[in-house]
Formats: sequence, C-alpha cells, structure tokens
Amino acid sequence: MDTFLFLVFPYLCLAVFVVGHYWRYKYDKFGWTTRSSQLYENRLLRWGSPLFHFGLLGVIAGHVVGLVVPKSWTEALGISEDAYHLVAVVGGLIAGAATLAGLVILVYRRRTVGPVFSATTRMDKLMYVFLGAVIVLGIWNTLAASTFGHYDYREDVSPWFRSIFLLQPKPELMADAALGFQLHALIAFGLFALWPFTRLVHVFSAPLGYVTRPYIVYRSRDEDREGTRAPKRGWEKVSR
Repeated sequence: MDTFLFLVFPYLCLAVFVVGHYWRYKYDKFGWTTRSSQLYENRLLRWGSPLFHFGLLGVIAGHVVGLVVPKSWTEALGISEDAYHLVAVVGGLIAGAATLAGLVILVYRRRTVGPVFSATTRMDKLMYVFLGAVIVLGIWNTLAASTFGHYDYREDVSPWFRSIFLLQPKPELMADAALGFQLHALIAFGLFALWPFTRLVHVFSAPLGYVTRPYIVYRSRDEDREGTRAPKRGWEKVSR
C-alpha cells in the first residue's frame, strides 16, 4: 500500500496533469479560461481574489523553500534550525490564513450569486473541495508541527518530494512521515490530477503580452473637435 500511495499514485496524478493539459488545449481551446464572473458581482471578488492569490503566492514560495531546497543548503547559508522554523511557521500561517480567507469569500460568492453559481462546473466544485482540504491540512500541519512537539518535515517529506521529480522515488521516506503530512501530500497530488479539467488551467494563460504590446492608436473622425492640449506620449496624431 505504501508503494502505491507514495510512488504509483503521485506518478499517475502527474501523468494526468501533463496529458490532461495537452488534451484540454487541443480539443477545448474555447474552454481554456477562468470563466471570469466580475461583471456579475464585484464587491466580494474585490476582497476575496487578492487575499486568495497573494496568499497563495506566499504558500507556493514557502513550499519551494521547504520542499525543493535541501536542508543542507540553508544550513550552509548560516540559517539555523530555529530561525528557519520561526520564519516557516509565522510566514506559513499568515500566507495560509490569507489564502483560506480568500477561498472562503470566493466560494461563498460563487454559491450565493446566481449567475456565478450557474457558471460553475461539477469539476470546479470538486476542485474547491480538494483545494480547501489541502489548505486546511497545510495550516494544521504547520500548527501541529510547532505545537505538539517539533517535527522536521525536511528529514522525510522533502527528500521524498524531490525523489519523485528526480525519478529516484523513495516511498519508504513518506511511509514514516506524520499522518497529516501524508494526507496533505496525497490530496495535493489529487488536486494536480483534477487541475486540467477545471478553471485552474488559466494559471498557464497569464497575459504577459500586455506588458510589451504596443500602444493602441485611436484616430479622430472629426478634425474640428480635436483638443488644444498637447497629446501625451503614445497618443500623438498620426497621418492618414
């Protein structure tokens, strides 16, 4: 069972993640969208979206440091175990709380605003369950590891995580990890499997081109109605 849960299952989820995105892009390009609902309701969205997205950025940054960066590297930089633990707990709780608060607001909005709820697919509803479970377990693990005795996940969870992507899996490491971390990892990989079939695909469609795109030039139809003020840069008159 440990071999299936901590070796076979992660690779199955990652395979679905990759193949599912390819399939979705090839056969459902018009559905590759976040299905923006800002026009339906903006007040709750204005609070929930920044809380969720900025909190999630902090959560991702914490996971990159905690899972991808080996413990020996931080020690080589002179970062003590106590200092790392303090930053991880405080930063993790703040980022996790912001992400959870934002998610609660967004789910409440999606459930109570009729047009927004109508635009929610069954896969999106399932995704919210997995996403909420991952966030709650992450906060619980952070609290439990610091409250009920010091537990260093960088001794087993982090090496196991890296071994999966280095194609040198070591399921025995995760088999000895705390139950909360085991559940957190399994549900997180399950979320990866659901990812291609939900609105989460919009993560890979960030409008980076807006940063470098040229100015849009508007031409007046009535020469006599042109203003007397000098046009700003990018709004200069062009010849026809």
